[in-house]
Amino acid sequence: MAMTGVLRPGHAQMRVLDLDESVDFYSNVLGLIETGRDAQGRVYFKTWEERDHNSVILRQADKAGIDFFAFKVDSDATLAKLEKDLNAYGVATQRIPAGELLETGERVRFTLPTGHDIELYSQKTCIGNDMGELNPEAWCASAEKGIAPIRLDHCLLYGPDIEKAQAIFQDVLGFFLVEHIELEPGQDLAIWLSCSTKAHDIAFVRHPEPGKLHHVSFLLETWEQVLRAADLMSMNRVSIDIGPTRHGVTRGTTIYAFDPNGNRFETFCGGNYAYPDQKPTKWTMDEVGAAVFYHDRKLNDRFLTVVT
Repeated sequence: MAMTGVLRPGHAQMRVLDLDESVDFYSNVLGLIETGRDAQGRVYFKTWEERDHNSVILRQADKAGIDFFAFKVDSDATLAKLEKDLNAYGVATQRIPAGELLETGERVRFTLPTGHDIELYSQKTCIGNDMGELNPEAWCASAEKGIAPIRLDHCLLYGPDIEKAQAIFQDVLGFFLVEHIELEPGQDLAIWLSCSTKAHDIAFVRHPEPGKLHHVSFLLETWEQVLRAADLMSMNRVSIDIGPTRHGVTRGTTIYAFDPNGNRFETFCGGNYAYPDQKPTKWTMDEVGAAVFYHDRKLNDRFLTVVT
C-alpha cells in the first residue's frame, strides 16, 4: 500500500510541572535524546532511531497534560489540501508559522470535538541518527541509554464526542477504524484509528471532561525490551500503573507508567497489522477487561480514572 497523505504521528508537546526533573527523566530513564531548546524554554527530544529533529517537546506549566499531538503529511500540497478539506467539513483551522517549533515548518492546527488540539505539518529538519544512512549497524550506543524506544508510536486521548472525532479522522484525513469497544449498540466506549498498517496511530476513549491525555506511547522492538523497561522503571522508582502485560485490543505487549508530573506513558511492543480493507474488530463490554488487559481480564480503577 502506498503511503500518501497523512504518514505517521510526528510530535507531541507535553506540559510538565518541573522542567529540570522532567528533562532528567526523559533523557536518562526513558532514554530520549535532547535535540534543542528554544526561546520559550521548551526542550526538544527524539528517539535514537528517529531521523527528524524532534518528536517530544516539554513545556513548563502549572498543570500536566498535552498541548497538542501532530501528524506528518507527505507534502506541502497535501497540507494545503487537508487544510481546505477540513474547512469544507466545518472544522476551523489555524496556520502556525514555520519556526515556531524548532526545525519545523508551517503547521495546521485544529481542535477536535473531544477538546484536543491536533496538528498537521509536512516539513521537519532531518538530522538523522547515529547509525547513518550508509551501511548502518543494527543499533548504536544511544540505544543502550535508558528504556530507549525506537519511535513515538501513538497516543490515547480522553474526551466527549469521540464519534465526531472519528468522523473527522476518517472522512477528511483518511484514517480507518481498526478496533472498537462497543458501549451499547450504535455507541462506542473506545476507538482505535490508523493511517498506516500499524495497529493504531491514535485512539480515543469516551470521557465527560474534554482535552484529557491518557497516555503517549513509545515503541520497543521486542518483549524482552519491554521486560527490560520494567526493570529500569523499578530501579528508578518509577510509578507503574500496570504491566508488563498484553492487550487484547491490538495484541501488543505493554507497560503503563507515570512520568514525574503524573503524565502516563506507555512502552509498547508488537501489535497486529491493519489494512483499510479489513472489517474492524469489535469488543463487547462483557469482555472489556480482556480487551484492555488480556492476562488479568479485568480493568484497574486507576487506568480508567487517572488522566492529565
